[in-house]
Amino acid sequence: MKLSNTTLFLIPSLIWGSTWYAIKFQIGTTDPLYSVAFRFFLAAFLLILFIKVKGESLRFSWKTHLYFMLQGVCLFGINYWLVYMSEEHLTSGLVAVIFGGLIFLNVFLSALFLKSKIHAPVVIGGVIGTVGIGLIFKDELSVFDFSDMNFVAFLMALGAMTLASCGNILSAHYQRQRIPVMQSNAYGMFYGAVMVTIIALLMGKPLIYDTSISYSVALIYLSVFGSVIAFNTYLSLLGKIGPGKAGYISLSMPVIALLFSTFLEGYQWTAASLLGLVMILAGMYIALQRRHAVKVEANQL
Repeated sequence: MKLSNTTLFLIPSLIWGSTWYAIKFQIGTTDPLYSVAFRFFLAAFLLILFIKVKGESLRFSWKTHLYFMLQGVCLFGINYWLVYMSEEHLTSGLVAVIFGGLIFLNVFLSALFLKSKIHAPVVIGGVIGTVGIGLIFKDELSVFDFSDMNFVAFLMALGAMTLASCGNILSAHYQRQRIPVMQSNAYGMFYGAVMVTIIALLMGKPLIYDTSISYSVALIYLSVFGSVIAFNTYLSLLGKIGPGKAGYISLSMPVIALLFSTFLEGYQWTAASLLGLVMILAGMYIALQRRHAVKVEANQL
């Protein structure tokens, strides 16, 4: 069943906007590195099982596996670790603002490596939307200072965003080579999980599994919805409309998260946050018009 671009946009936006709540149940007994590893090992297993049931091939050349490995490190491994590390010192709001830069980096790297055209409305809409995110989290931004640890955490968040963008470009490249999204995700998630596991072991992190029901339920939700469903729909969208426009999901996620927080935690909207919401919607409207669709050239990476 083919899904419309709108559906492909809404599914990961809604899911990733809700995963912040599930991640809360992952913090505690189990080290975050292992939680990320558990999440993507389970997601990779489920994807491989689904692909096998469908009778599709899982055989690829060693060169393609190197690309899968690189995508796994960028999109399903080290970037998640860096986000966890940065949020030990930065607020989630500041990290959300930093990830708003995903739009611009996706546009730049897509033009550099995929020879895609840079469309002014995509950039203009990104600027407007990013300012909107800044307005929503202005109170958190106002207390930020470039102390030593904050600056290191800021660089970690930038690194995570950069790696995520590189993973986006790699996925777009795969799809040009007619490599199915599901297969590239399955292997990428597996390699990403292996990488963070190695990092955890090298750092001497104790391998402990939180046996609480809430942890396991959250893990299943993050693996099935937050990884298998969200990443497959997002990267499918990316292949259809280009990395620049697909990057707008990084602006929609914090808004969805705040909507969940409104009902679950009593978040209070202010005039600034409402104006920020309007700016995000305006930026997305400007950038995502059909007449400005990203045309992807046939050049190889």
